[in-house]
Amino acid sequence: PVFCSQSEEQSKAAKISLALQKLKEAKVRKLIIKVLMADGSYKALMVDERQAVGEVLDQLFEKTHCDRSIDWSLSETNPDLQTGRIFEDHECLVELLSMWGRHSNNSIYFLSNPQKYVMFRNPQIFYMLKKEKACVCGFNQQANQLLIKENFEGPAVIVPSLEGILYLKEDGKKIWRPRYFLLRASGIYYVPKGKTKCSTDLACFLRFKNFDVYTTKNYKYKYKAPTDFCFILKHPHIQKESHHIRFLCCEDEEALRLWINSIRIAK
Repeated sequence: PVFCSQSEEQSKAAKISLALQKLKEAKVRKLIIKVLMADGSYKALMVDERQAVGEVLDQLFEKTHCDRSIDWSLSETNPDLQTGRIFEDHECLVELLSMWGRHSNNSIYFLSNPQKYVMFRNPQIFYMLKKEKACVCGFNQQANQLLIKENFEGPAVIVPSLEGILYLKEDGKKIWRPRYFLLRASGIYYVPKGKTKCSTDLACFLRFKNFDVYTTKNYKYKYKAPTDFCFILKHPHIQKESHHIRFLCCEDEEALRLWINSIRIAK
């Protein structure tokens, strides 16, 4: 009968569709990862290349039953370079981990970090840099919301007008030289010796396209940095010491946080 023939055709089509779906699923990269907790314990998760970091955080919320504060983050540590970085919620975790290499000593941590979204909690720190400190501290919630709207909700994110002296490590040497650096949407620039801060005089230090920003540990001891408040900029593929890494050092912790988080905004 015609009815049976149509039913058979529909059944075949459904089986073909299911087979294609399974084939597509099989091609998706998957990883089983170990995520370390603050208390030294860990959770094992299966993640795939379609998941953003924010989605993996949702899995961890389910497993740990912790509060869903925006401060919770996934971050990496690299013991070889003595660096760390917060993974941004929109990034693809599998893609990030694939850059580590097969025998990596890196770790993933699930931690509460108030610096993750400090630019939304306290936008005045970044967008009122030239105001008096008392004025910045006295900001209310309504004023904060206005700053967020002005700087984050337009056609493009406004990058903080950050500039100042940082110490730059010379390639292959444990020597640090002070330079005047300026943050721009496209990258970081510096004032060459004998020049001014005029845009036509600025030299490009690096563009953000292929660089991420990382915190560091014990660089005052390891590289004879002027202070312990250092950060590096590198391509995520670089997992060992390399002349492609850019080393910078700040005067204090406040300046370090300001530069790191402003670069995160720019990226």
